[in-house]
Amino acid sequence: MAPKLAVFKLASCDGCQLTLLDCEDELLALAGEVEIAHFLEASSAVEPGPYDLSLVEGSVTTAEDAERIRQIRVASRHLVTIGACATAGGVQALRNFADVDEYRRTVYARPEYVSTLADSTPVSAHVAVDFELRGCPIDRRQLIEVITAFLAGRKPDVPDHSVCFECKRRGNVCVTVAHGTPCLGPVTHAGCGALCPTYHRGCYGCFGPSGSVNLPSLIPLLRRDGMDDDAVLRFLHTFNAAAFQKELDQ
Repeated sequence: MAPKLAVFKLASCDGCQLTLLDCEDELLALAGEVEIAHFLEASSAVEPGPYDLSLVEGSVTTAEDAERIRQIRVASRHLVTIGACATAGGVQALRNFADVDEYRRTVYARPEYVSTLADSTPVSAHVAVDFELRGCPIDRRQLIEVITAFLAGRKPDVPDHSVCFECKRRGNVCVTVAHGTPCLGPVTHAGCGALCPTYHRGCYGCFGPSGSVNLPSLIPLLRRDGMDDDAVLRFLHTFNAAAFQKELDQ
């Protein structure tokens, strides 16, 4: 019997699920090896669990999300979170640093109809997670590697080093050293192929903190390159705001 694959969504933009759909040829090959039992972005057909591998996109932002992820965990042999929302709370975690009730009153005409938690949290804050795949959105090559690794019963080969390694592999001139461009590459998880520095822009951390983060050493460089304290905080408070703030607080 083919292993069952399920893909679920919580609070997110669907971008990471679209990355899976964009795999095209690889997805067709994968479909021949597994039963895609639950993937509403691709099909309305739903098969019940248990599932051998569940991919979860999105953060937990409501009480219903929190209950649903517990149910998904029970139904899943392996659970992998995909993307910045699921692994770090996403851009919606900016609410964690403000008054969510004020946001509701500002944005919605009838805020009493909006039920939400005060914080946007990663899936790992609620249930055990077998692997976290970073990115906003995730990288298609890393995604296929993670899926095939779990189906083959091995550890995914996804590096935990920084974007700087990818810049060196591509032969990029360092935008910070050469041009004084603020860049989060030294503290950001690899996976994008150093996309922004390749086009002479500083990395803005969409893959979240790498495995060897040293923010205390980077922040003086950002200040040297023209950022004041507020600008540094804004630079870090984007797709992985909660994850970078956790590093700042340590």
